[in-house]
Amino acid sequence: MEKRIRQKEKGEVIEIKEVAIPGLSTVTRRSFVGTVATASALTIVPRHVLGGNGFVAPNDKTTLAYIGIGTQGLRELLPLLDIPELQIIAVCDPQKVSTGYLDWSKEGLRNEIRKKLGNPGWKSGGDNTIPGGRDNGKAIIDEYYRKFRPAQKLNGCNAYADFRELLEKEKDLDALKVMTPDHLHGLIATAAIKRGKHISLHKPLSNRLLEGKKVIDLAVSHPNVTTHLIPWYYNGSMEQVMKWIGEGRIGTLKEVHNWSNRPVWPQYPTLPTDTPDLPAGFDWDLWLGPESNRPYHPNYTNMVFRGWYDFGGGSMADMGHYSLWTVFKALELDSPTIIEPNLSHVCGLRDSTAYQIKNDFSFPMACSVRFKYPARGSRPPVDLCWYDGGMRPKVPDALIEDGTELEPEGMMFVGDTGKILAGFLVENPRLIPKNRMVGVETALADKKSDKRSGFLNFLDACRNGKQCAGNFSEARALTEAVNLYAASLRAGQLLKYDGSKMEITNNLDANKYLSRTYRAGWNPDSI
Repeated sequence: MEKRIRQKEKGEVIEIKEVAIPGLSTVTRRSFVGTVATASALTIVPRHVLGGNGFVAPNDKTTLAYIGIGTQGLRELLPLLDIPELQIIAVCDPQKVSTGYLDWSKEGLRNEIRKKLGNPGWKSGGDNTIPGGRDNGKAIIDEYYRKFRPAQKLNGCNAYADFRELLEKEKDLDALKVMTPDHLHGLIATAAIKRGKHISLHKPLSNRLLEGKKVIDLAVSHPNVTTHLIPWYYNGSMEQVMKWIGEGRIGTLKEVHNWSNRPVWPQYPTLPTDTPDLPAGFDWDLWLGPESNRPYHPNYTNMVFRGWYDFGGGSMADMGHYSLWTVFKALELDSPTIIEPNLSHVCGLRDSTAYQIKNDFSFPMACSVRFKYPARGSRPPVDLCWYDGGMRPKVPDALIEDGTELEPEGMMFVGDTGKILAGFLVENPRLIPKNRMVGVETALADKKSDKRSGFLNFLDACRNGKQCAGNFSEARALTEAVNLYAASLRAGQLLKYDGSKMEITNNLDANKYLSRTYRAGWNPDSI
């Protein structure tokens, strides 16, 4: 038996088609969004179907908290403002006002914001240079909603310094998008999943292996929480490469090489010794989060956090998620058995004597790391080699034959009888030398991507009670690799690894790099 009822919620009249099911109680908006498994029983008819343009009923909206309002956070916030089914109800950042931010250009982000708001005079406040901080985030959201979504009569956006306070106070929250430095990712993800909040997270899942694995296990144990790691959307396709490998065009695959021009930020070889003033409105203790206390310094924050072992994941965590995730999936790479680092070092002079600076705090200026993966099923063993800081594989004879060399960034698949060369994201793959491409079908390589926005896929999954491509469980092997990359660089030696135990076996002391010591109040087990 079914009946239609009309319900007034937050000032809007919605119509609900109700089917009588034994034991089914009334469903609130929050529980509906989180448990759409009952969608076959309940159908919410959108307000715009009942009448009225530019109108989205409360039951049709997903509420979002945006955590991390730095420059990249603001840049990725702007396109979300247009989504009618999304309402950003809170922002969070330990920095209140726009002071001392760094970016890729002085005026680029400010001009993007002005264009989005239709406000050529918009100013960031603070030192009025590069935008950033929670006050900017709140002001942008409020102004945009007021000017361009007035029919929805959205309430103002709340601003918080501490994500823990946000999660405690925002009772009507469905999901989070997280754009913080790497060292906070695992903690925020843990807190969100425990509270049943869907989460879209920038890479990496964590800059510590054991913490990242715990986040994945927690996500798997909470299937009703939709998780999404943002870089999946940007991955290229391995379809053409796998077709050629399957056809035997390069023989048996032996090696995969991937090289990046990162870092494109400073990676300081020494710790700062000066103590500049803390910017006004910046809660340094909250920014440090789980990491040990130290004096504030701008060399730790903004875009440069990536270069520190405590706060970032280095170039591989930054860029390898974009290029290698699709490779891991296609080749079914699991846990490596050997991780071999090759890294640059920095020397100094002291008392008329040269010496090598001991560095266990920042990533090297340049490195390569080789991962050895054992055979799996019909796939033979394969080496995966990552390069950054300008390091690249040796130029293949096939390219010398063609009168060219390797690009600054790229991907190469090496078999025992041939090679496939591609762009960094596996785009435009080709057999080398050029004569190997004569008569070879490239329809798959030329196929245009029809992928929908990754965030929209995440939003759909939140509303439909499903997981989406790029969920946390799919990032298990890559999370392991990027954290073993860091551990091997810190250890400065070849590591042997037992994936079943998540343990380095030939240097037990190096296992300390797989976890962190949490400050009081920041342990994920109690957060």
